[in-house]
Amino acid sequence: MKIGILRETKLPLDSRVALTPKQCAELINKYPKISLVVQSSSSRCFSDEEYQLQGVKIVDDVTDCDILFGVKEINIENLIPNKTYLYFSHTIKKQPYNRNLLKKMIDLKIKMVDYEVLKNLDGSRILGFGRYAGIVGAYNALLAYGLKTGYYTLKPAFKCKNRYEMENELNKNILSRERIVVTGKGRVGKGIIELLSKCGINEVSVNDFLNLKFDEPVFVSLDSLDYNQRIDDTTSDLQHFYNHPELYESTFMKYAKNSDIFIAGHFYGVGSPFLLTKDDIKSKNFNFKVIADISCDIDGPIASTVRSSTIKNPIYGYDVLNEKETIYTNDGAIAVMAVSNLPCELPKDSSKDFGDSLLNKVIPHLFSDTENIILNATICEKGNLKPQFEYLRDYIN
Repeated sequence: MKIGILRETKLPLDSRVALTPKQCAELINKYPKISLVVQSSSSRCFSDEEYQLQGVKIVDDVTDCDILFGVKEINIENLIPNKTYLYFSHTIKKQPYNRNLLKKMIDLKIKMVDYEVLKNLDGSRILGFGRYAGIVGAYNALLAYGLKTGYYTLKPAFKCKNRYEMENELNKNILSRERIVVTGKGRVGKGIIELLSKCGINEVSVNDFLNLKFDEPVFVSLDSLDYNQRIDDTTSDLQHFYNHPELYESTFMKYAKNSDIFIAGHFYGVGSPFLLTKDDIKSKNFNFKVIADISCDIDGPIASTVRSSTIKNPIYGYDVLNEKETIYTNDGAIAVMAVSNLPCELPKDSSKDFGDSLLNKVIPHLFSDTENIILNATICEKGNLKPQFEYLRDYIN
């Protein structure tokens, strides 16, 4: 078996990689019967030389590889027939911009294994960059708060060499009694909590957050039923909420009254109540100065997220009264952080985190897939959709 690590080609270029140089060396040592090459790239966060120092061969041509690993979508013109690809294809939700990509992979009889649907036996996802989206998103929330209030300044995460340097910046943080609201209990939410805890900010219960005052900065971590309730006032149930979100209403405004920063790391299901509407934000009980929307649902459950922002310009303002974008330092403006590719700010750290899971929890199944981990994540093979993805038939037609 010959494995190739692809250079990223989707624009804007992504500097992350599926396996770091040390992880490539570990893979070769663990499976001596395989060979591995890395496609040369000048935009990757690890240089060609760093791979060569680990004994990894650098090539331009990967057509003789059996299995090819990438991160983002592969450009259609770069696809190689009859190969096995692993990357984020962004097709399983029938994304219109990648319809032709899936059609071409079927035409070329490619076996496509999508990272997004690789799952453990309990149904939980194996791979993802969510943890680092949460870590960087939480850091950017604190960065935005300092800029909005003028209390302090932090070095942007993308200008830091690594996570260690970024976290050292937090020694400048001069939060006093700020109150932070966090949504999301998945990878993103856990990443947010990891960063806030690293800052020494204590987590408090929902009841204490709503009813007590604190002489230190604190945060509360909310699950779906902490800010949604049955419209008919009967007992709320999480599974019932997932199945019938239209029967629920948001109670999120009770957290906005005495809070300063909102870090959104939740998954928003279509049909669920909006967390913050335009009218909510205009309320006299609304006090958030910064909203860091890691989930980044444009024109969705958080009215202030009118567009995504960029790594180099992560913050824009939302004019509460006029309901439009403005300068975030203006009076009456909320500072919004809505970067959609946050892990790219710390590409080496996020790549290592991703590669560890890939190396230990996915690659072994390429040799023996007794638990059907690879099979269940295979979208297409031998010129056709796999049965579990037959629902994409109308999409490709």
